[in-house]
Amino acid sequence: MAQQAKTYFCPLYHFMKKSFNIAPPLADKKPKKLRKHNHIRIDDYYWLNDRENPEVIDYLNRENDYYHAATAHTDDFQKQLFEEMKSRIKEDDQSVPFLYNGYYYITRYEKGQGYPIYSRKKGSLSADEEIMFNCNEMAKDHSFFQLGGLSISPNNRFAAFTTDVVGRRMFTLKIKDLQTGEIFPQEIINTTGNAAWGNDNKSLFYTTQDQGTLRASKVFRHELGTAVGKDTLIYEETDETFTVEVAKSKSRKYIFIEAESTLTTEYRFVNADTPTEEFKIFQKRVRGLEYGLAHYGDSFYIRTNKDNAVNFKLMKTPETKTAKRYWVDLIGHREDVLLEDIEIFNEYLVVEERSNGLNKLRIIKWADQTEYYLPFDSETYSVYTTSNVDFNTHLLRYSYQSLATPTSVIDYNMKTGEKTILKEQSVLGGNFDKANYVEERLWATADDGTKIPISVVYRKGLKKDSKNPVLQYAYGSYGVTMDAYFSSGRLSLLDRGFIYAIAHIRGGEDMGRQWYEDGKLLTKMNTFTDFIACSKFLIDQKYTSPQHLYAEGGSAGGLLMGAVVNMAPELYNGVIAQVPFVDVVTTMLDDSIPLTTGEYDEWGNPNKKEYYDYMLAYSPYDNVKRQSYPNMLITTGLHDSQVQYWEPAKWVAKLRTHKTDDNLLLLHTNMEAGHGGASGRFEALKEVAREFSFLLDLEGIKS
Repeated sequence: MAQQAKTYFCPLYHFMKKSFNIAPPLADKKPKKLRKHNHIRIDDYYWLNDRENPEVIDYLNRENDYYHAATAHTDDFQKQLFEEMKSRIKEDDQSVPFLYNGYYYITRYEKGQGYPIYSRKKGSLSADEEIMFNCNEMAKDHSFFQLGGLSISPNNRFAAFTTDVVGRRMFTLKIKDLQTGEIFPQEIINTTGNAAWGNDNKSLFYTTQDQGTLRASKVFRHELGTAVGKDTLIYEETDETFTVEVAKSKSRKYIFIEAESTLTTEYRFVNADTPTEEFKIFQKRVRGLEYGLAHYGDSFYIRTNKDNAVNFKLMKTPETKTAKRYWVDLIGHREDVLLEDIEIFNEYLVVEERSNGLNKLRIIKWADQTEYYLPFDSETYSVYTTSNVDFNTHLLRYSYQSLATPTSVIDYNMKTGEKTILKEQSVLGGNFDKANYVEERLWATADDGTKIPISVVYRKGLKKDSKNPVLQYAYGSYGVTMDAYFSSGRLSLLDRGFIYAIAHIRGGEDMGRQWYEDGKLLTKMNTFTDFIACSKFLIDQKYTSPQHLYAEGGSAGGLLMGAVVNMAPELYNGVIAQVPFVDVVTTMLDDSIPLTTGEYDEWGNPNKKEYYDYMLAYSPYDNVKRQSYPNMLITTGLHDSQVQYWEPAKWVAKLRTHKTDDNLLLLHTNMEAGHGGASGRFEALKEVAREFSFLLDLEGIKS
């Protein structure tokens, strides 16, 4: 049982009570009995799951009206924050070009435009620019727009591309003739956004998803010039816990179909030169066997957990002998090192590893097996390989950043050791100097004695006197690692006295694969107690106090927020929960909606009583109780396909009738977007400004 929360005086709330007359909306209670395992739950707000119901839309609109009334006095501040963050961004910016199949590919932005322009130059950077896609033009008639997977045919003439104009990640696939500019009339709907060309320049492989669950389940082959209805079904995944994806090997020799669940992988492959032949199974699925493929020369290279290699190892097998009995070790399993990925070159193998919670790049020369690690000096940072599409080069391209260091794209010559910084992210305005910020790596102690790393950044000269506002962020699910990353927008908090902290809690792979295993299924509670332990540590070490501590998380990180405010609301003055997954039991019992069946290995299958009982113990919606809660801002999108809008809507409705405090409870629904929020880089900044103004206002910071 969570300790009763203290109620802290909130000048913002008491000011607002006198400033606007609109009352918090109350959703109608329409009790519905939900029975499972001879246990009955009463859900008063189950009816909110019908987006076609005018009553539902009315309720969401009333919540939006309440949000706008409650925050109207911050409108000017939000605009100030938006302009401030926007002013740091180089508007006429472009990516570092990369060479692929005779063309340099570039993504660039123009001043005043919110969407990218995709272009290329043939053979030389001084050649004329060919604009392939101007997303600003494509987005003109849409409130939301996203260009999905972009795949160029081997002869460089055709581009397969996908678009989403709703935000529900249901992409429409089209083909453009880059030579004539013509977009072919055929449209393929309900695709996932990824596609791969055969080497015949007319066979295009793509995946489609079920309309209800949005599970990627089928792979088709489209032949250029034929009607869509005549496309050939290549593979259908009937196991509802698996999804499928199609891709082409870096060697361009093979097309892969990957069928994947949380714990199990199965690949099929065909020679890209003969794309109409039947796909072969690489290694048939074995429960618990995960593997990923790369191809080079006459061999496949396999990153796998075979033989209980929890942190994965690298194996190799001939092209003609792909079953696991033929695989041989290249890099064995290590208890303290997670093998995350590999990059193969003609003379070198680059291994992306993680040890003690930090990324490392290990370079191995094929000829004599000599090896070394690239050195990185920062206490906490993020490094990863980027566009390395050519085997026959000595140049390794990677990206480096930290909480105080803008992102750099670097070419490293593996033969000479020379390092060339191709680009460092611009932070405009003239006031930014990374020397003005301090980065630290701290270690909190969890309830079971486990040491939990925390990455922290703040302005130099800050005193640890318990008076500093801290924004503590985490995710903690799906094995997703939250590395220390740079954000120019975040400077608007740091320069106003905030400390920013990333809690590297269990449920991610921050400290290796076991870190993930210890934060899912029947150990999921560790994710929440780890976060709370990090909060208590920051308070104990006088970085902050409960009056000034704030928490933030989105999606599965929103589940984290929901669990934490039920368990330890007294630790936080404010919480931001973005598109939060909070109705865990009901959602995981509903196999008709997206993501449910494919995530039984992540959360458990509540059709089994053991998992039902465990989920019920932490599900935020089911554990709302009569107690004080922190000030809360909760966001969602009407078209969200990953966490349906009704989860946060129901959560807020229930909180309104249970919370015993006068703290703010705000729900904002983007009625035109989905899980990722607004499209366009500047529209997205407005959402950040909304969240920052919420935090800063709670601190009494008005400008």
